Amino acid sequence: MEGQRRAPVSLRDRLRYRFDSTLARSTGRLVGWLAVVCVGLVIPASALLVWTDPSSPRSLSGRLLAVWRVSAETLRLGAVSGAPLRMLLSVLLGLVALLYVSTLIGLITTGLTDRLTELRRGRSTVVETGHSVVLGWSEQVFTVVRELVAARAEQRWSAVVVLADRDKTEMEEALAAALGPTGTTRLICRSGSLTDPGALALVSPASAHAVLVLPGTRTGGDAETVRTLLALRAVLGEHPGPPVVACVRHERYRTAAALAAGPRGLVLESDRTAAGLLAHSALHPGLMPVLRELLDFAGEEFHVTEAPPPAGRRFGDVLLGCATATVAGLVRADGTPLLNPPPQTLLGAGDRLLVVAPDEHIARWEDHRDLVDPSAPSGPGPGADGPSRFLLLGWNRRAPLLVDRLRGSTPPGSLLHVVTGPAEQAPRPVPEPRGDAPRPTGLTVTHARADPTDPASLRGLAPHSYDRVIVLASDAEDTAGPSDDRTLLVLLVLRALAQESGRPVPVIAELADERNRALAPLGPGSEAVVAGQLTGLLMAQVSHNGLLATVFEELFAAGGSALRLRPAHHYVPADRPASFATVVAAARDRGECAIGYRCHDPTGAPSGHTVRLNPPKAGRRVWSRADDIVVIATEGPPEARAGEETAAPAATREDMSRDRA
Repeated sequence: MEGQRRAPVSLRDRLRYRFDSTLARSTGRLVGWLAVVCVGLVIPASALLVWTDPSSPRSLSGRLLAVWRVSAETLRLGAVSGAPLRMLLSVLLGLVALLYVSTLIGLITTGLTDRLTELRRGRSTVVETGHSVVLGWSEQVFTVVRELVAARAEQRWSAVVVLADRDKTEMEEALAAALGPTGTTRLICRSGSLTDPGALALVSPASAHAVLVLPGTRTGGDAETVRTLLALRAVLGEHPGPPVVACVRHERYRTAAALAAGPRGLVLESDRTAAGLLAHSALHPGLMPVLRELLDFAGEEFHVTEAPPPAGRRFGDVLLGCATATVAGLVRADGTPLLNPPPQTLLGAGDRLLVVAPDEHIARWEDHRDLVDPSAPSGPGPGADGPSRFLLLGWNRRAPLLVDRLRGSTPPGSLLHVVTGPAEQAPRPVPEPRGDAPRPTGLTVTHARADPTDPASLRGLAPHSYDRVIVLASDAEDTAGPSDDRTLLVLLVLRALAQESGRPVPVIAELADERNRALAPLGPGSEAVVAGQLTGLLMAQVSHNGLLATVFEELFAAGGSALRLRPAHHYVPADRPASFATVVAAARDRGECAIGYRCHDPTGAPSGHTVRLNPPKAGRRVWSRADDIVVIATEGPPEARAGEETAAPAATREDMSRDRA
């Protein structure tokens, strides 16, 4: 208690405390004290042996040399003979030497073991430059690391560093099992808290090429992401640091995360991205393989390359000017990307081109206008789509975003029927406009309760009467087991009903685990969307080139420029050979950018189609009515498109079509 006198401490206890504290500091201090004790015993005993030896030298220097010789020969037990006292001292020296050597070996072994244990814990500092840093451990980690390794496949001595609050050995084993050999890229794992600046300093973020912060998996993971970004900013200090790509699940954390990430930070929203991908698949079936190809470093993806001279050329003229890449847009000198600008748009000084290619340094410019077939059909684009009927099975935190996305993209007269299970949260009612107010959207939303895993209940919903059936995955925090179990069960019931009725049920299934894609019983025209995997692919692409964030945001958004599949016979004659340059020219005349095609291949992919992006423009093939052209088309009111074209000097469609004559 304060105010009471402390009991006196004896000198022995004080010395013992100091001695114990010294020994507890490090292995080196243990070795030092052992050496002091050993010398304190060996040298006096050796001096007694020399001074009691009648034959020892008479001079002081000679006796000191003899003491040194005896001290160095302490391991030779029995080497000294004569009086019993001399023999006893000799044995004592030998025992001290044995004790010292054995203790020294033990201390060295213990020190090495402690050091190896510390290394296995992943607490040493990474000394790398230009490496990629991945912070966190979630379902995206394997996808992100795999893509970063693929992006660095041509580099020598590159490294990808992963920091997570997990065991280092477990992380290394999991990554090795999932990725296999990584070539010249080294995978380095470190263990520590993501919100601890000391742990973040271990991965040397200031010298990294990019830092990727994965979304948290637990409740409150977004708040942890914000704290991680703040800790990263504390480590970097005044240093601008590398580009930072972070991902949060909920929109309300995005602003805070963007502020914490700093001026070079970019924050993605995984729930909104997942909802956009699901809506994209439901509204435009068949595009998911195209998106995966564009997001995957292993194939063709978006790159930014220098525009060919001279400046002032029209965008439509360069579409047929590249032999090894397909032009999809341009990037203004101020860094603003434009997907599928009007063909009359002029390229200014400093403008670059957005291309689809396997590598950013592969563009080779050649004129392919002579490959265009002038007999290819030319005319207006496809008409407006009619109303659609959607059946939504399940409800999760991404469902409201999906409904909003469908509400803003479907034509008038469309229907969305939401069916939730007994234990699921019911969606909030959609307010209808009052009085004579115009309807804000063309989508009518209805709701009912039923068990989608019960065949009788699902049969009563008549799933074959809908254009698309969307099956949502359960949120991970709401399920005791794997979140895909319910989804797989619903897919089995839908497949059984389709076989029973003889009518296919096109399904869009949301999966949480990429490994369950092979298990999903999907019929013809159905697709599986693994939003976590696609979000990881997007993070890897954006970390490689931050301009692509705006590009993919526009592709996923409602309106604007978007990926579409158009029938091939709208661009080239059916069942006749034609070059892909002819397709590019026909798409250009429609105000579109053709970047590839999807051909009917019942013996190839499980979906019955094969996607080919950036095919050679000189390549000729016979286009069937089952083939589709992958285009980037700009949607919106015609007057908006016309206003966009007037930004460039006037040029008529006949001028742009001279290449076809």
